[in-house]
Amino acid sequence: MSSSFSSFKSYTKALSQTHTRLALRVCSVSTSYDEMSRVRARSGPDMRKSLKWFDLIGLGIGGMVGAGVFVTTGRASRLYAGPAVVLSYAIAGLCALLSAFCYTEFAVDMPVAGGAFSYLRVTFGEFAAFLTGANLVLDYVLSNAAVSRSFTVYLGTAIGVPTAKWRITISSLPRGFNEIDLLAVAVILIITVIICYSTRESSVVNMALTVVHLAFIAFVVVIGFWKGEWRNFTHPADPTHHPSGFFPYEAYGVVKGAAMVYLSYIGYDAVSTMAEEVDDPVRDIPIGVSGSVAIVTVLYCLMAASMSKLLPYDMIDEEAPFTAAFEGGWSWVRNVIGGGASFGILTSLLVAMLGQARYMCVIGRSNVAPAWFAKVHPRTSTPVNASAFLGIFTGIVALFTDLDVLLNLVSIGTLFVFYMVANALIFRRYVLIGATKPWPTLSFLGAFTFTSLLFSLIWRFAPSGNPKTFMLLACSVVALSAVQLFSCLVAQARKPEFWGVPMMPWVPATSIFLNIFLLGSLDGPSYLRFVFFSAVIVVVYLLYGVHASYDDAEVNEPLPFSGVKDRDFLDMESATRRKCSNIFASLADCGGIKRLWF
Repeated sequence: MSSSFSSFKSYTKALSQTHTRLALRVCSVSTSYDEMSRVRARSGPDMRKSLKWFDLIGLGIGGMVGAGVFVTTGRASRLYAGPAVVLSYAIAGLCALLSAFCYTEFAVDMPVAGGAFSYLRVTFGEFAAFLTGANLVLDYVLSNAAVSRSFTVYLGTAIGVPTAKWRITISSLPRGFNEIDLLAVAVILIITVIICYSTRESSVVNMALTVVHLAFIAFVVVIGFWKGEWRNFTHPADPTHHPSGFFPYEAYGVVKGAAMVYLSYIGYDAVSTMAEEVDDPVRDIPIGVSGSVAIVTVLYCLMAASMSKLLPYDMIDEEAPFTAAFEGGWSWVRNVIGGGASFGILTSLLVAMLGQARYMCVIGRSNVAPAWFAKVHPRTSTPVNASAFLGIFTGIVALFTDLDVLLNLVSIGTLFVFYMVANALIFRRYVLIGATKPWPTLSFLGAFTFTSLLFSLIWRFAPSGNPKTFMLLACSVVALSAVQLFSCLVAQARKPEFWGVPMMPWVPATSIFLNIFLLGSLDGPSYLRFVFFSAVIVVVYLLYGVHASYDDAEVNEPLPFSGVKDRDFLDMESATRRKCSNIFASLADCGGIKRLWF
């Protein structure tokens, strides 16, 4: 059978059949067993299983503890939470932990490199997976470019060299695109070489950088608690114009602060993309993902407390809270903080670039992107093509584009993915295609999403007063009642074989609500960017993805779904897993069970 891309005539014919192919492919789902066997085999050699639980913890800490905490803490404290920013970090950490639980169940059951892309592909189908996965890759590239340019800023602070001396200004280019940053490009390319060479060596480099970075953080915390005063937790510098107390802006300010500092936690999702390279996924992934989030939460709370002890909240610098807090006789600490932030940027870049390459690799495996991206190098056991391509692309963007404004844009795409993964987990637990009806679960997810969205809009836009309080309470009662009714009326159709999220469906439902609530705190331009890039992704899917996956299905899936129930397939899958000594064994090694799509 000829490919849709073999000639211009073939492609024109394929485009004329787009609506038919969409109907066949847009909701087509894979199976976890297929993702771990036939789909993964398209990469050629397997990725080497060399990571332990402590590697995952190191990657998680390195991915989260970047430069963001040195900025978001000041804004959240000065504008919203005051000294209670410590509680804002604790609340945000709880939100991150709930999302991490959802990722963990998928990663343990299906230890592949695709992360959220693979999880959505086996639940909601090809289009939902491509939309979220491609958006996440774009977010990674843009944010990595922006963060690499900020490395120049913090390194200059550490050694006392102004940023302007690191960059070349070209007056003929438009503002925002006229500062050439060669150091940022060099950092991106060096990290690209490291992640192409070996995942194990990348983990060792990350561990070394993370240890140094944590030493800087410990230094700042110790100095802050030693030099600061406890009265700053309750007394502002100007009580006439700023409220006093530990909760100067009450609960609303604490929650608003949590929405802002949550951006500092984004990065743990990249750890799930390393699942294919973990030696013992059942043991190591839960420890690595959840453990890194818990450790980072404690670190952030200590840093926030140190800052609040150093200065009254109304004197904290919004842009550089820690460096400004040590001005005067302690100005040399500013250089130390710049050095610590520089190491944090390097670790966050390393982990993010590992994650983006693995997302791109698995998108290539699914044939909605060129299969060239899926190739794993036989010597390095890494996705070299995807790593090199995205590294060069990121370097080009970082060379001349000032992307500071885009640092906030990565959050909307990531929070959207977190929201989708939580929905997918509930759907996967309560629906077996061919054995149970999906509409009760889909109806619950839709109603709960609408109620959460309504709550977020009322919280943000409704004027303060009794009507607002009543509407918020009403939405809360409806949401809680919906979860309780769903848990009582709809039985779970699938139990996790190895590790499962406790208290279903309450934990993922809470994650859905919190992600929607945090999405509601983002600004309008972020949503415009999200809509624009999503539209571009849809066009790419219509012009390439749907036709490439249709061709693959025609070659490799000639027989339609034959009526075998999902439960029957799962029984065969479980039996086969028990017979195999290795969960990653191929179909042939496991007795040749026929591949099914449902």
